[in-house]
Parts: sequence; structure tokens; C-alpha cells
Amino acid sequence: MVSKTDGHPLAGARVSLVSVKNPQQQEAIVTGDDGKFGFTSVAAGKYSLNGVRRGFISAGYDQHDQYASAIVTGAAVDTENLVLKLAPHAVVSGRVLDESGEPVRHARLTLYTDSHLDGEHRILPSHNGQTDDLGAYEMASLNPGTYYLSVDAQPWYAVHPDRDASQSQAMVEPGLDVAYPITYYPDVSDPDSATPISIRGGEHLQVDLHLSPVPSLRVIIHVPEARSHQFPFPQLDQTAFGDSVPSLNTGARMISPGTWEISGIAAGHYNIRLMGASTGTEIRGLDVSSSQELDASAGEALCTLKASVTLPESVNSTQFFIGLRSKNRTFPGMVQSDSKGQFNFENIPAGHYEVMVGGAGRAYSIAQISAEGAEVSGHSITLAPGASVSLSVTTALGSAEVQGIAKQGGKGFSGAMVVLVPKNPEGNRDLFRRDQSDLDGTFVFHNVVPGSYNVVAIDNGWDLDWSQPEIIAAYAKRGVPLQVTDKAGQDLTLPTAVEVQSK
Repeated sequence: MVSKTDGHPLAGARVSLVSVKNPQQQEAIVTGDDGKFGFTSVAAGKYSLNGVRRGFISAGYDQHDQYASAIVTGAAVDTENLVLKLAPHAVVSGRVLDESGEPVRHARLTLYTDSHLDGEHRILPSHNGQTDDLGAYEMASLNPGTYYLSVDAQPWYAVHPDRDASQSQAMVEPGLDVAYPITYYPDVSDPDSATPISIRGGEHLQVDLHLSPVPSLRVIIHVPEARSHQFPFPQLDQTAFGDSVPSLNTGARMISPGTWEISGIAAGHYNIRLMGASTGTEIRGLDVSSSQELDASAGEALCTLKASVTLPESVNSTQFFIGLRSKNRTFPGMVQSDSKGQFNFENIPAGHYEVMVGGAGRAYSIAQISAEGAEVSGHSITLAPGASVSLSVTTALGSAEVQGIAKQGGKGFSGAMVVLVPKNPEGNRDLFRRDQSDLDGTFVFHNVVPGSYNVVAIDNGWDLDWSQPEIIAAYAKRGVPLQVTDKAGQDLTLPTAVEVQSK
């Protein structure tokens, strides 16, 4: 066992060997001073090889994402010169300082990671932190990768005075009526201008952020009365890398019946959601460059969606969920059924969503989908503002296993990313399956849903957007075609090897 960063041996690490066929069959050993280990008298079969050491990221043999190559014994494959590599944890720490170089306490930090895990390039929140009384923060146990860092805070001295809607100026020193905009490394307020932070295993990076106050703005919103003496409450957020970030710097108060004032706003682009007793509205992409007044009627009405699902026999609806996913905004997430077996989504912004289905420990797919009150394309749905939608989904349960071998130059190829690509990949993300080829080149796809597919193997393809039709299509042309029928519990073996393609 060695460090993935510089190759030095890792002594005193724990290595486990677990049978793939029978996980109860396992043994473990500790590496010597030279990092070496050995398991003797191992029966022929497939085994997962895993390493654990303090200060390092636990991993399987040649691991990528959640996949690793199994060790194959008794198959004329060399298993006496294996190198198990572990990447050391990385750390990012630093300080958040104000315009005078003084520490900013209780600042909220978010570390975003550059991810391809779902076969689509996305920048996702990874870690959260907060500064201490010295303005210091630390985010530890980080995987190597590319990250972005943001900070949200309030000036400790800021005063946002009450302001009568009829007055144009507040009775307060202007230098105190200020706010910090959300700031991204290296001290920019636009996420599109943020600089990526490349982190290697074992690194300890010092990343400081500096906040600069800007004049505080306020927004006055006139809202209709929902019920007797009840008015929708405004919630303010911004968008960072496609994810909604609730604003930390604002306070909302009702200055008269039906009129809300939000103060302490730094200039920028905002979304305002007005939540009432029933459905709400949303004003998106509001450019706040000066204090202003708005009417809630300028917003789009939020949507409701009620879904009914036809499940395969013997499946309990309480173990099943349905979700909505959007590429360009935070998706509402997953819900389980209510007491009537219905799945309810409330206050959904208008837009285009992919419908997802799933359940505990089982793989489902959408066999048929239809909707009243919305447009359906493939497994996706488009919601118009204020739509009230009834969605019907019929599901299929994946049960087939597909085995095969990836080769290059006529020999089994270890560590390739192998993808089961549906014939029509557009809108069928739930039909994809992935694996990593084992030491002898073999692989297996579990819980495959009946349908037409192509099987492709790609060398070092882990950072590809493999779920995107325009990208995977070029590889699928050279893949091995596969037809899976609806015969329950079938196991299939590809008749020909899958040739490993270069990325």
C-alpha cells in the first residue's frame, strides 16, 4: 500500500479482502514497515480489496467514484504485485477579514465541488463551515479535486434603520447602513468570476477571504391579503452555481398591512419567494442595484403537482419515492407517498424537470408517464407558472444481471468505466448502469430494466458527462448492442467482448 500522492509506503494500514460472492467471507491484515501485505491460500474467486489508514481516504483497489476493480484469483491474472493506493486527506483553512483587516466572526462559508458523479458536470455544495472569534475556519478530510469557496456575513457594526415608505432618507449615518455581498474566492461577488481551487491529496491550503462593505439597499413589496389579516411572507435568496443560497444579510418586517420591507441587501441578483397559507409566487432574477418597490403581482405563481404511481406487484409504496430534478435550479427533491398513496409537491417554480423514481435497495425505471396540466417529453415534465398538475407514472423494476468482459488488444482490461447506455438516452437517466472492470476485465450490471441498450467501455472516462446524449452517442456507436427482455430474474452474458475505447 502506498500514498497516491508521492508513492511512499504506508505502514500500519489495515487491508481487508472480502469475497464478492459471500461478503461474510473476509479477512484483514496490517501492512508492514515497507507497506507490504499478503493473503495466502486464497480460494479462486472475486474479492474486493480495501485499505484504511488514518489521515487517508479509505478506498478500494483502483477506485473511481464509488467503483473499484475486484481482485480475481485463479484466473491466470497476476495478484502478487498489486499496488493499493490511498490519497491523503486535504485541508483548506484560512481567515475571513473585513475592510480594516479585522477578523469577521460567525461568517458562513460554503465549499463547492466540481462533480461528474451523475454523468453531468455540476458544481455542488460539498462542505460548510463557520469562522470563530478570530475569523478563522478549517475544512478537513477533503478529497482531491476542484473546489470553489464562498462566504456570507454581516458587518458587526451595520445598522439598518426603520424607514417609513414615504421617506426618501433614513436618519442614520450612511457609513453604518452597509452590507457585505456574498463573496467568492478570490474576493469577487459574482460566482461566474470565482477562481477554482485545485486541491491535491495531502495538501493544506491557506485560503483567506476579504470582505468589503457596500451601501445597503432595501426592497419594499406590496402583497395581497391571503386570508383575514394574513399576508404572504417574503423569502430572499441568490443563486450560486445553480443552487439557491438563502440570504443571510436581510431582515423582513411588515411596515403596513400588505407591505413588507426587506433591508440590509447588497446590490446583486435575487429571487424573492412569497409564501402564503396556500400557494405562493416567486420573482426571479431581480436585479437590485438601488432601493425599489415591487408589487407581488409581478411574480410567477408557483405550481403544485400530485403524482399517482403504479408500482410492480409486491412493492410497498412506503418504501418508494418520486422526485423532480432540474438542471438549472435547485430541485424540489424526493417525497414519499401520503396516507392515500399519493405523492405531493407544493410551491414548485415553473420550469423543466426530470421525473425520478426509486426505492430502498431496489432499482426502478419509468415505463410510462402522462400528465394533465403539463407537457411531458420522455421522462421529463414542463410546468407553466401557476400550473396544477396531475401526474401518472407506471414503473418497472430492474431485475436482470448482465455480465461481460472489457478488452483491449485482445486482453482483459482492468479499471475501465463500463456504461450500459439505453437506446434512447434522452430523458432516460434511470436506465443507465455503470461499473468498473475487474482485474481480469470482467464486469456486471445489476438490476437492469428490460429494453434496448449498447454497452461501452472507456479508459479513464470518469470525468466524462456520460449521461448526456450528445457525448455518449459517439462511444455507443462502437459499443456492443444488448436486448433485455422482461423475463424475470434473468442473467445475461454478452456474447462478445466490449472493446475499451480511449476517452
